[in-house]
Amino acid sequence: MASMNLALRRSRLAAAAFLALIALAAQGQTEAPAPASPTSPAPIINPSPPPGAPAVSETSKASAQAQPSAMTAELFYEVLLGELNARSDPGAAYGLVLDAARRARDGKLFQRAVEIALQSRSGDSALAAARAWKDTLPDSREARRFELQILIALNRIAETVEPLRAELAATPQVERPFLMAVIARNYARATDKKLAASVVEQALADELASPATGGAAWATVGRLRLAAGDTSGALEAAIKGQQLDPSSEGPALLALDIMDPAQPLAEPIVKRYLAGPKAQPEMRVGYARALVEGRRYAEASAELTTLTAARPELPEPWLLLGSLQTQARQDKAAEASINRFISLAPTLRDPEGRERGLTQAYLLMAQLAERRKDFAGAETWLGRIDSTDDLVGAQARRAALLARQGKLAQARELVRSLPERTADEKKQKFLTEVQLLRDAKQYQSAFDMLAQASAAAPTDTDLIYDQAMVAEKLNRLDEMERLLRRVIELKPDNQNAYNALGYSLADRKVRLEEARSLIQKAVQLAPEDPFIADSLGWVEYRLGNTAEALRILEDAYKRRPDPEIGAHLGEVLWAAGQRDRAVTIWKEASLADADNETLQETLKRLHVKL
Repeated sequence: MASMNLALRRSRLAAAAFLALIALAAQGQTEAPAPASPTSPAPIINPSPPPGAPAVSETSKASAQAQPSAMTAELFYEVLLGELNARSDPGAAYGLVLDAARRARDGKLFQRAVEIALQSRSGDSALAAARAWKDTLPDSREARRFELQILIALNRIAETVEPLRAELAATPQVERPFLMAVIARNYARATDKKLAASVVEQALADELASPATGGAAWATVGRLRLAAGDTSGALEAAIKGQQLDPSSEGPALLALDIMDPAQPLAEPIVKRYLAGPKAQPEMRVGYARALVEGRRYAEASAELTTLTAARPELPEPWLLLGSLQTQARQDKAAEASINRFISLAPTLRDPEGRERGLTQAYLLMAQLAERRKDFAGAETWLGRIDSTDDLVGAQARRAALLARQGKLAQARELVRSLPERTADEKKQKFLTEVQLLRDAKQYQSAFDMLAQASAAAPTDTDLIYDQAMVAEKLNRLDEMERLLRRVIELKPDNQNAYNALGYSLADRKVRLEEARSLIQKAVQLAPEDPFIADSLGWVEYRLGNTAEALRILEDAYKRRPDPEIGAHLGEVLWAAGQRDRAVTIWKEASLADADNETLQETLKRLHVKL
């Protein structure tokens, strides 16, 4: 029975091969270059080659065409044997099909030989077949593409200069920017990234000198330099690209990725592009996100306000603006922006992006409702979230609502009942429960939970930092300082630890010079953070430098009108004799958050009633 089944399978395979070859012989088409399409997948490299061997893109498979067929009975039999042996003896199959391809001068057979080699994970054989194809049919663009993609997959980068030049020459001018993006993405996978950048720069020599293609070409080189760790070289490429073509988006996108206080020349590239007539709205959204990451909230809001005014039909800017307004406690404006996003969300083409955006919008609306103590309204918004991926976030918000209504035990039980599909979710659950305890002023219970978790994960700086903050609430100041210094020891670039320790010393009026030194270190690590600036202003005030304190706090409050910053600014104004303005600032802060602890403590200590 087994032998009969084997014979039956072979007969079916032979029949399938026979029909395929008859169709091939009947086509009789001349192989012609198949130009890359800007909307098609990458024409050069398969994005996911199998381990140890290159892979062939579906675009390449679909566009390969045959030369006039020279299929004789002998060649037909040779190919048929090759197909029958493709699984059991791929080496023999490869040889038979490649020989037939040479004799028939048939592009489809060459492609099949490449595929057999790839299926057996023989990259060298696949390259030999691709090169034989190119030698036999020198005008075949598909042969060159296969050779190029196999060389990259095999990390034989130095050999790709000429094939890449030939591919560029064969690509229509209008399609070259797309090709540049493909080149950057795929050469970045090379093991020797510095060599990849050098080879691509060599191959793109003509494009790099042309105003028509220079922007995209230099962006490509810059991307590869950045992948190789050469940030200054990448920035240089972005500058050259924009000089050649100011309207090109590529250099600006590259500069956006480089943007950092340590690279001050990157941001002007982005701004120059955005000031141009061809600036794309997605670029402005990206710039706003970069500003948010740098904690430059006021500037980010200004960019998004400009964009929503110019392009009110775009959903994403409204959501990001609403998020910033929520963070800044501009609740009415935030609600309007988020509602605008919700109404525009159906126009988003990406279903996953639309679902993520709506989930974020519902969470923000629930937060706004909770602030005005509309707990039923907050629950209604949370009930609209049906994404399993955001279950933990939605339930954590529900737990916070329960806790605020005095149902702490029920809130903790809700958090504990959440699934733990990943280590991150497990940690998020734990920190959510700790936060519930902190909000309920159950500081000892929170401290005990964190101490136990820190003992199990002694190098987790998030846990140690949170434990330090709870220790401060318990007035265990020596313990707080020990924990914060442990965070600094484990993670010397943790600006929050320097800031928290420096602020604590300044607030208690002890070791003020050390406090200033600690906070200045935090400023160096996060120069745009308004809360760290607030700490610096506060320590200057404690040192008696009232004018400098006012300057710093005024700027911090302008960038982020947070109630705590407002409380400090108001106190310095009060001490400076500007009492009317101090009261105005305190009233603004109270409207934003009347329950803010720092604000209430300040008003009580100074005997001020608003």
